[in-house]
Amino acid sequence: MAVRDILQLGNPLLRQESASVADLKSEETVAASRDLSDTLDRFQQEYGRGRGISAPQIGIPRRIIYVRMPDGRLDGPLINPEIVWGNDQRLELWDDSMSFPDLMVRVLRVGRVRVRYLDQRGESREVEAEGDLSELLQHEIDHLDGILAVQRAVGPDAFAARAEWERRFSNSR
Repeated sequence: MAVRDILQLGNPLLRQESASVADLKSEETVAASRDLSDTLDRFQQEYGRGRGISAPQIGIPRRIIYVRMPDGRLDGPLINPEIVWGNDQRLELWDDSMSFPDLMVRVLRVGRVRVRYLDQRGESREVEAEGDLSELLQHEIDHLDGILAVQRAVGPDAFAARAEWERRFSNSR
């Protein structure tokens, strides 16, 4: 098991754009995917939440995200993911991040997206997502571009400590 520390808000590495993965079979890429999976597992065990994590969050500036949806819609690494289409519908919702687990941020996201990526075997795939999966993919791809949810806040009052959010808003996520 290779659980890595999750970089926290304020670490400058989170603001850097990640490089594309050139060699999917390299030890670096294989290890990064494994470490992302293990780190996501540990976060889920400790906090009881978490559906995705990006390589920059564990200090690896490569375009890899790992998604594990509870319902099995998507489970595994997405390598060099890119949003190739998004609809015009906008969703305003509360977002959080493993890089700031005690902070909730109200953001605006696209309601439906299509993401193209490579799987572990190097096969090109596409997933069309809406709702929570759409939001998650946008969040994780933002991490690859050095963009944090706090930069997408809809206004100065769009922040809440998790404990306060749970008291006031947890049913409106």
